[in-house]
Parts: sequence; structure tokens; C-alpha cells
Amino acid sequence: MSEKILSVFIDESGDFGPYDPHAPYYVVSMVLHNQNIDISENIKVFDSHLSNLGYPHHAIHTGPLIRREAVYTNALIEERKRLFNALFNFARKLDFHYSYIKVKKIECPDVISMTSKISKNLADILRNNEDFWNSFDKVIIYYDNGQIELTKILISIFNTLYTHVEFRKVKPINYKLFQIADLICTMELLAEKAETNSFSHSELMFFGNIRTFKKNYLKNIKKKLL
Repeated sequence: MSEKILSVFIDESGDFGPYDPHAPYYVVSMVLHNQNIDISENIKVFDSHLSNLGYPHHAIHTGPLIRREAVYTNALIEERKRLFNALFNFARKLDFHYSYIKVKKIECPDVISMTSKISKNLADILRNNEDFWNSFDKVIIYYDNGQIELTKILISIFNTLYTHVEFRKVKPINYKLFQIADLICTMELLAEKAETNSFSHSELMFFGNIRTFKKNYLKNIKKKLL
């Protein structure tokens, strides 16, 4: 009988720097995929869709995509929506779960308090779903080591609670599920803005209105929550 392996793709939004009212939250997303579930056909369809849109071998970054930043500066809104929907529908049809950590930076005056809060939240997620994590023979953590503070937290907490964990550094372009982790960070940040009716002009242009965002997008993603 083959090993039962859980892949965990981790991404973050925000940093450990001082509080900024324009970026009030720090979010960590974890996409959880049982390797026994074959998603090769889903990836093939997604890659084909991206190629048809003129973006072969492209890693979608949803925040800049919505805000028309970085490589999407010259892309029309219709093109950006098609890219977003390609990634969103890829995620919607996949069999995976996710967990996330969302920290209000205003409650963390320094790096020590941020580290403490994130560590506690991560440990709580693992303990509250202990049966799920222990149902796997091996857990492989995929992270791009983008932030050394988060890297240290991940290694410390996972290795303290479990002995069957290994870590691998990744590039987003090589793993589609890492792009879904990026999508979930964006969705969870938008969920907070939706609750306070504080969508930016670019976000309203992209989704139409908050009700549409909640009904057509957020509701579908939340179905994947562990």
C-alpha cells in the first residue's frame, strides 16, 4: 500500500514591518492536497486555458492582477478578468482543503508579538485538526522562503508538533497549487474589506459589487475551508 502524503502549499500577504493602514492584515494561507488524488487533468486544462489567453508558463498573482499592477499594467480589465476566472475555476473544481491565519497588524506593535500571534494561530490550526494531519504518513511543506520570519515559524511549529514533516523550497511557476495559495490570501483580504464595505475603486471595477464578490467567488472558496 502506497504512502499517504499531504502536500501543503503556503503563501503569505503582508510583512512583519510596522502597521500600515493601507495593509492592515497579515495573512498566511495553506492549501492542503492529498497526493493520492490525481489532478493532472485539471492542470492540463488550466495550462491550455492560460495558453489560449496568451499567458503560457505564467504564474498568476491575483493581487496585482486585480489592481492592474506589475506585469498586468497594460492589460485591459476584460483580459485580467479572464485570467482571474481561469485560476478561480481551476481552484473551484479541484479537490483540496485550505486553512489560513489572519492577523490584525495594529494588535502587534513589534516583530516579537507578530511572531507569537502567528505561531499560536498555526499551532491551534494543527491541534484543532489533529486527526486530519495524523491521517497522513508524510506531510510535505512547500514554501518559497519569501520571508525568513515566517520560514522560522513554520519549521519551529511543524517540527515541534509532528515528526513526519519535510520542507521544500518552491517557485510559484512550478506549482499550480502555490498559485491557489496566493489566490486564497487575496480572497481572505477581500473578505475583510467586504465586511467593512471598503472595496477600492479597482476592486469594485473588477467584481462589480461586494454582493457579487461574496456570492460568486467567496462563497465557493469557503467551501474548501478545512
